[in-house]
Amino acid sequence: MPARRTAALLLLLTVLTSCARGGAREEGRTASSPSALPPTTSAPSPVADPTDAAWLQLMIPMDEQAVTLLGLAAEKADPRLRAWAARLRTAQTTELAELRKLRDRMGLPDTDLHKGHDMPGMVTAADLDDARTAEGSAFDRLLVAEIRDHLRQSEQVSRSETTAGTRAEATARARALVTARGEQLADLAALCAGKAADVPEPFACPSDHPV
Repeated sequence: MPARRTAALLLLLTVLTSCARGGAREEGRTASSPSALPPTTSAPSPVADPTDAAWLQLMIPMDEQAVTLLGLAAEKADPRLRAWAARLRTAQTTELAELRKLRDRMGLPDTDLHKGHDMPGMVTAADLDDARTAEGSAFDRLLVAEIRDHLRQSEQVSRSETTAGTRAEATARARALVTARGEQLADLAALCAGKAADVPEPFACPSDHPV
């Protein structure tokens, strides 16, 4: 199941890239046609590479939703999970700020192209509703399962961006994200195994998708 979900997300990234490239070509044909009107304003910034744009516009909402879920852990999670969730939320909030700055530099819109989509690694609105009503171990299981999936899928898609992207700062950001995800998944594995420095007692993590 995890492999199929990852493949689905990578396929989505490919489709988004293809659509973006098609739109860019269409804009190019329109601009170069004899009937096209000359620009009356200053020239816009260069169009962002479709692969870079597709990756960035996927990572931002993925992080936004994950940060929201992690924020619920401060009051609802098992005490053994709270410190881990707080650290991860801080890291992802910082990461999200950098991704938004990159989006602005690339001249991309701040609209969420994936709002309402149920995609691998995306914490959905329904997931958040479930988290708000869940209590005790039910919340803990949901939190760990959703965040683990988020970390894995965003790592896989970012790894693809490191080889398929063209903008240097985008691929550099993707490499940094891949490194961070590896460390974050290792932290979660240590937590589940009772090897975390601040949580010496093992936490009963969901075992259907082992770290």
